[in-house]
Order: sequence, then C-alpha cells, then structure tokens
Amino acid sequence: MHNFKNIHIGKTVETKVIERNIEISRLCNYFKCKENEIHVMFSSKSLDAEVLLKWSKLLDYDFFRFYSQHLILYAPQENASYNNQINKKSSLPEFRKNIYTKEIIDSILEMIKKGKKSKAQVIEQYRIPKTTLYKWIEKYTNEQPNELIIKNKLK
Repeated sequence: MHNFKNIHIGKTVETKVIERNIEISRLCNYFKCKENEIHVMFSSKSLDAEVLLKWSKLLDYDFFRFYSQHLILYAPQENASYNNQINKKSSLPEFRKNIYTKEIIDSILEMIKKGKKSKAQVIEQYRIPKTTLYKWIEKYTNEQPNELIIKNKLK
C-alpha cells in the first residue's frame, strides 16, 4: 500500500516509468528537456501541476489521485470552525469528495479489524455513510458485519 500521508510524487512517477519500461530519450522528447532535468523531476517531492498533468497523460495514470486520497484521509473535519464557509456558494465547480480507492477501503477496514477505530469513529472522522461502510465490510471481508460488531464489543 502507498503512503498517502507523505507523498513523494517524483519517486511515484519514476516507479511508473520503470514499470512501463519507457526510455529516457522518449521522455526527453516529450518534455523537450535534457536527461538531467528528467532525473531532477524524479527526485522532486512535488511537481508543478502542469508537469504532473503531462506525466499523467504520458503514462496514462492519474497521479493527482494521490493528493485526493490524502485529502480524504487527512483533511480537517468539516465541522472545524475555520471550515464553516463551506455552505457558501462558489463559482468553482464542486467535485465529489469521497472517491475511495481499494487501498483506502482496505486501510479503513484494517483499522476497524485491528480495533484502532470503531465503526462510529470511522463514520464520523472520514464522513463515510453508515450504509457505505457496512457494504464495504460485507463486500471486502470474509466476516459478516455482525461478527465484526461482536469482536469490536469484546475488545
């Protein structure tokens, strides 16, 4: 599983380039730059959004999703006092915030299974609908939801 808390996007891009077996010369042609500039991008913890968009297109992979997952897991809770401006209308488009990957679902279910968080804590902290959480439990675990409830109460 990937570490969504500390994102090093350059290493992530480099991993995908290696997996795809793309030669440096092709990357240099695509970005119209020298080989050392490609290596600088690989060693960079963050990349300009336009550059990251080019990498996403070239490698056919959504690198921005790492940041979306970070927001889902680590963004401040909605009811924080400095976040009360949310109800005001914005001229910017509104996107569906809760885009959960299999890794996120597995991580959340693992927290519940190991007793690190209760289902109620997960629902409140990550703003996951109760029905969604129970569907995940049913779909992604071999145990039935009632068995998890009993195990969590015994701990």
